[in-house]
Amino acid sequence: MLAAAAAGLAVAEFTAALAAPALHLSPRFVPESGVVFLAAILVAAGRVQGHHPHPRFGPANALTTLRLALVALLVAAIGEAHTAVLAWAVTAVAIVASVLDGVDGWLARRSALTSPFGARFDMETDALLILVLSVLAWRWERAGAWVLACGLMRYAFVAGAWTWPWLTRALPPSLRRKAVCVVQIVGLAIIVAPIVMPPLSAWLAAATLAMLTWSFAVDVRWLAVRRSAP
Repeated sequence: MLAAAAAGLAVAEFTAALAAPALHLSPRFVPESGVVFLAAILVAAGRVQGHHPHPRFGPANALTTLRLALVALLVAAIGEAHTAVLAWAVTAVAIVASVLDGVDGWLARRSALTSPFGARFDMETDALLILVLSVLAWRWERAGAWVLACGLMRYAFVAGAWTWPWLTRALPPSLRRKAVCVVQIVGLAIIVAPIVMPPLSAWLAAATLAMLTWSFAVDVRWLAVRRSAP
């Protein structure tokens, strides 16, 4: 994991150093992106032991680490002044991260290195990406504060498990869940693009939020029905 983390940090810092002058970003953009990446990768490192039973970190997890580096750039962009060129860059990076999301699962299966850690690492990277995009959509006035629900719903679900432990039961694989995740990322990436303005951006955000709410409701109902099962 150390090699993948070092490579991810190098990608984040090199890309940030190139983007900062080109996009007229503040001097803090480069160090902020590095700090965000390191904080996230340290959290992930705490789950490797006991959840990744393979001797190698694997190409899929390395690719997810690269995606995390891209997400760290978007987190750092939250504190920057809104410009059209920055908005286009955010949209492009988010879509690239979404495309790569479709590759890491295939790599894990092809290399026979699937693991609970890899699945969780991928899911939490997606969740952070959706949260960042929802914050940008709100901050750039593409939708009201309610759009933050798109990014916070996953974390509310995790917090709910502290009160209702039956929410921690493993869910079965679902194409519906994967499709909704892609819709969230791509939809929010389009919403923050300069060509999509209110009220269209708000309607698109509402549609993605409705789809996400429906998907979570399906999963919560499935878990609730089985909460008493062994």
